[in-house]
Amino acid sequence: MIDHLGIQCNDVAVSAAFYDAVLAPLGGQRLMEPHPGVIGYGIAPVANFWLGPVSDDATGWREDHIAFVAESRAAVQAFFDAAVAAGAEVLHAPKEWPIYHPGYFGAFVRDPDGNNVEAVCHVPS
Repeated sequence: MIDHLGIQCNDVAVSAAFYDAVLAPLGGQRLMEPHPGVIGYGIAPVANFWLGPVSDDATGWREDHIAFVAESRAAVQAFFDAAVAAGAEVLHAPKEWPIYHPGYFGAFVRDPDGNNVEAVCHVPS
């Protein structure tokens, strides 16, 4: 059900040093840094645990990111449609995100508590 999870850190470099050390014995390692200050960990080739900086909106708000596995692009669209119908704020409508890998198809919405919730399909069209 869970595809990946992202957390915000007060100091990404300090947190990265911690996770570099504690994930290594489990086979985890840094796999991606697609944006400055954003680090993806996992067991190659899949990054499924992410670190990023705390939101800079001066409220101190921490936004978690939870991505759910979708079996198809149609399921991503159905997730998105259901979220919009339930009143979710749209962050990103369904589309391909080649920055992550070819065929990565996801949609992002904000849940009632302000979290960034995604449905993602890794199957190419």
